[in-house]
Amino acid sequence: MDNLKNYKFGVFYYNPSDPRLLVPKTRSSIHGYTLNFAKPISSVILGIFIFPAVALLYLIFRS
Repeated sequence: MDNLKNYKFGVFYYNPSDPRLLVPKTRSSIHGYTLNFAKPISSVILGIFIFPAVALLYLIFRS
């Protein structure tokens, strides 16, 4: 299990010495992976998912 000190705000995994981009989540009740935000590509990946959602909301709610 990864050290919980590597999590910023308890949510974002940030460990520059960890070479992995995808890291297994540490809580046993939550299965899956999280991004290692110490890697610059993780911000790009997050933006790829966030941008379309924001653009869609803008198109729906613009007056």
